[in-house]
Amino acid sequence: MRPVRYVALGDSLTEGVGDPVGNEWRGWAALLAGGLCEPPAEFTNLAVSGAQTRDVLETQLPAALALRPDVASVLVGVNDTLRRTFDIHNVAERLDKVYAAFTRQGTAVLTACLPDPGAMLGLPGVLATPLARRQRAVNTVVHALSERYGALHLHAAEGDWVDDRAMWSSDRLHPGERGHRQLAVRFHGLLADAGIATGTAPRPEPEFPPPTRSASLLWLATAGTAWVVRRCNDLLPQLLRLAADEMRHRARGTSGRLDLRAAQAVSRALASLSAPEPRPLPEHRSMPGQRSVPGQRSLSERLSVPEQQPEPEAA
Repeated sequence: MRPVRYVALGDSLTEGVGDPVGNEWRGWAALLAGGLCEPPAEFTNLAVSGAQTRDVLETQLPAALALRPDVASVLVGVNDTLRRTFDIHNVAERLDKVYAAFTRQGTAVLTACLPDPGAMLGLPGVLATPLARRQRAVNTVVHALSERYGALHLHAAEGDWVDDRAMWSSDRLHPGERGHRQLAVRFHGLLADAGIATGTAPRPEPEFPPPTRSASLLWLATAGTAWVVRRCNDLLPQLLRLAADEMRHRARGTSGRLDLRAAQAVSRALASLSAPEPRPLPEHRSMPGQRSVPGQRSLSERLSVPEQQPEPEAA
């Protein structure tokens, strides 16, 4: 019986930014991996800061599929909303391909909806509202596709943890250690309910003291400033146009049209996706206390069956 394999895909949130251990980032995914099972799961973190849905589909997904994971987490989309090239149709199409590929392989998929960056950064309303509208669109797509493919979905876009400053690092965009632990604990709960996580849940309380005020100011003056400059070159010109459009609609009392337009774009994006191939439900005996997940093999079945090598292509 081979060890459980867990692969994490995504951006800086999954890379672990905000949860430093020594000279490296740890993050919620590594914390979750430690509590999946005994002996510990084989964990591979493919997430990269700044990654968008295109990067996950084209670069991270092939590497993940080659590992044939039992569990894969896919948290991505915030960086898409922070680019002038944002297109919810492209986001939906890419995520659909990623979720479908894992589902065909029998992998349990973890997903989450996330807070909008404008609110987290405390931007003025006319600047924050367009970003919030984009993030709502991404979250709606993730919700719909998670249900479509039977993913284990975490509702993390709102709630007490979003407003609790103790959960967040100095950049206000990434969780601190406490926030990363909160994500790990909540994902562990989803996996335990599904009978997949059998190990001890991560501890919710931080292991290390929070960054000092001087350390936070140093980050904002160095890495934080560099981040703002990069976003200004890419997003700011369009964001100013979006803000001007927002102000015009507010003055006319027609702001609802922008929300309706965004909702229609999401509906068209989801409607354009082809229906997933029907998957027969395998007959198997679940592990003690394990709940069957439609369309997926039980974890015990996946680990006890020798891996099949792909057939060679015909010349």
